[in-house]
Amino acid sequence: MRPTISWENESLVMIDQRKLPWKEEYVICRTVEQVAAAIEKMVIRGAPAIGLAAAYGIALGIAKLRSEERLDREFSSYYQRLWRTRPTARNLFWALERMKKVYEENRPDGLEKLKEVLLAEARAMEEEDLAINKKIGDNGQELVPSGATILTHCNAGGLATAGYGTALGVIRSAVAREKKVKVLADETRPFLQGARLTCWELNRDGIPVTLITDNMAGWLMHRGEVSLVLVGADRIALNGDTANKIGTYSLAVLAKENNIPFYVAAPLSTFDFNLKSGNEIPIEERNPDEVRKVRSSFITLPEIPVKNPAFDVTPGNLVTAIITERGIIKPPYEQNILRLKI
Repeated sequence: MRPTISWENESLVMIDQRKLPWKEEYVICRTVEQVAAAIEKMVIRGAPAIGLAAAYGIALGIAKLRSEERLDREFSSYYQRLWRTRPTARNLFWALERMKKVYEENRPDGLEKLKEVLLAEARAMEEEDLAINKKIGDNGQELVPSGATILTHCNAGGLATAGYGTALGVIRSAVAREKKVKVLADETRPFLQGARLTCWELNRDGIPVTLITDNMAGWLMHRGEVSLVLVGADRIALNGDTANKIGTYSLAVLAKENNIPFYVAAPLSTFDFNLKSGNEIPIEERNPDEVRKVRSSFITLPEIPVKNPAFDVTPGNLVTAIITERGIIKPPYEQNILRLKI
């Protein structure tokens, strides 16, 4: 299998996550618009992965230019188009801001130099993401006892990152240390990232995984069949409030009721140091047909109104700890998160 995302022959190649687990197909993006559409349509998804896609999208746009005549205008148009793709994940904006800084610092050296440094920066971000995820895994596995049954939600694995994963990276690191663990994967309605992607990844790795529907989690917790909950994140505010795939908040409430640890695994690029609380995190509302249909088949009347927020926000007081590449953060979150600011 190719990486989740890769640069090949001045094009961006990514696995089409909408087709998994039935088909392993790849999409080739040759323009910024194609990259933006791939992010919007969830060909690629997961906060770190869409950040990487946006970074490579900037490099791709500049690589295609043959003249400096409209360089600044073109860069601005690429930047703004990618900025508008999805509103919730902090990693997207973090990556674009980083690419903009490199552009501004090297703009006086001309187009050819910009092509070189922007592509190098995107590649560096990809390599850093893989190393960061492995460090998150190393740190987080300390919280996982051998014999644990881990409940996870959505997909925070290799498909959501450069190839190792945040929440699934912790699981992979625990397994690498010969800890005997089992995973319960929520199906994650309506896009079914848990059923389609997390189960596919873990099954390929030979890690025991059992699929459950989203509404089974509370009962299994009550029966003592869950040791801990482990999820990724799309944006984290200073007080520890965490935006993640819709349904995460419900799991945190259930975990609190059943005295089960609730852990979040995320890189520093997911933290928004400008937000005091999760009340300020924009929540994406997606196409109603994602709820009305499973794949191409309607499961309700086509005219029924639908609400489809893609994310919810889990209050920091429900989060036991946040696992990062710099270590494990525990309450009080604001002062401990501020110490991470670079």
